[in-house]
Amino acid sequence: MEAAAVNTNRKTSKPQFESSFDSQDISPSARLLFEIITRPSSHDIESALSSTGIPPTHDIVHEVLKLCYENATSAIAFFRWAGRTHKLTSYAWNLMVDLLGKNWMYEPMWDAVRTMKQDDMLSMATFVSVFGSYCMAGKFNEAIMSFYVMEKYGVQQDVVVVNSLLTAICHEENQTTKAMEFFDKIKLKIPPNADTFAILLEGWEKEGDVAKAKTTFGEMVIKVGWSPENMSAYDSFLTTLVHGSQADEAVKFLRVMKGKNCLPGLKFFSNALDMLVKQNDSIHAIPLWDIMVGSGLLPNLIMYNAMIGLHCNNNDVDNAFRLLDEMVFNGAFPDFLTFNIIFRCLIKNKKVHQVGKFFYEMIKNESPPTHFDCSAAIMTLIDGGDPEMAIEIWNYIVENHVLPLDGSANALLIGFCNLGRMSQVRRFAEDMLDRRINIYESTMKKLKDSFDKTGRRGRDKYDCLIRRWKAP
Repeated sequence: MEAAAVNTNRKTSKPQFESSFDSQDISPSARLLFEIITRPSSHDIESALSSTGIPPTHDIVHEVLKLCYENATSAIAFFRWAGRTHKLTSYAWNLMVDLLGKNWMYEPMWDAVRTMKQDDMLSMATFVSVFGSYCMAGKFNEAIMSFYVMEKYGVQQDVVVVNSLLTAICHEENQTTKAMEFFDKIKLKIPPNADTFAILLEGWEKEGDVAKAKTTFGEMVIKVGWSPENMSAYDSFLTTLVHGSQADEAVKFLRVMKGKNCLPGLKFFSNALDMLVKQNDSIHAIPLWDIMVGSGLLPNLIMYNAMIGLHCNNNDVDNAFRLLDEMVFNGAFPDFLTFNIIFRCLIKNKKVHQVGKFFYEMIKNESPPTHFDCSAAIMTLIDGGDPEMAIEIWNYIVENHVLPLDGSANALLIGFCNLGRMSQVRRFAEDMLDRRINIYESTMKKLKDSFDKTGRRGRDKYDCLIRRWKAP
């Protein structure tokens, strides 16, 4: 058999194919013929097929063959029957070659290829199918040998065919080195194009091989130069660098690409920033962002939120506010998440004045803080010397039912106890009990200690509160 070769990297189980039998697009005639050829008890399939009176038109033949990927033997019988009365199309023959190859029936597959050659039906598509079948089975040497015998079958070898074989090899796990070996042997005979390098770079990206990606990219620049049309190759290369913890190299290459008018698109920047933000890597994310924005690419809301979050994680409130002000002019309007990221950062960094001011901004933009953030804000404001703003937040969440209220209620009571403002503590506590808000046992202990320090009258006030608190 042609294209026979030894390969030690073979898969031991056939691939599973998705059945399309339940698809609504199958015609009743094709469905009936398929049912006949797949019946376990069908001894004389051809007679059964002929008895239906359904002519094997081109469309019906194509439909039935597409259903037969898990029934190769039945497909062969159907194909022979259809070919006795109708001339089969080159598409039908290509389907048959693909079906046989995907079922590891290589001898019949090559028999079909030889018949197609005799009938002048062979095309590049036939061999692309052969490449894919061998590669899916781990028979990479056989796939490569199939390429070398193409011209014997009257099909020209060109860069498109080379790229098809490279794609089939690289589609399988950890086989880019195998693809590279073939590429190195064929590149002098058939010069590569930008797509060739894009396929190899996507393979190195999938495998995370930074060193080989750099080598391949360097060769690409020498062989095909720079062009904005090579964007997919640039995306893969840069993504490999970022994934491989070489973001500094990615930034250097981006600056070179900017000078060549070959910057990647928003997809790369979005993915790269997502990776860097997850690593909390502001050192590389910021220059990446600056290159992107400086080149006229407009970040979307998700990207703005990611960068604002990164600045906030690094306590850089000023740059977080700068992006907040900038994003509207670029058509990205802040949402609930945007405001809450910044609000938490202000609380974390105890920016008391800004916490109060930003709270009003959030309300104005209909993006109020969560109950958790309100509780934290109340504690920060009281500890930072602005208890009146803490009361403002409390009144807002009560009036607008920002539930649950328990956390904020207890934070308010403890905060005012610490300030020694016991008359307000009493009023707040009574109102909370009226509203059946849960005052924690630890908070009641804090209230007792604070009221005890004010003398007998204070203890009496506490006794009234504790009786109400214990009441069912």
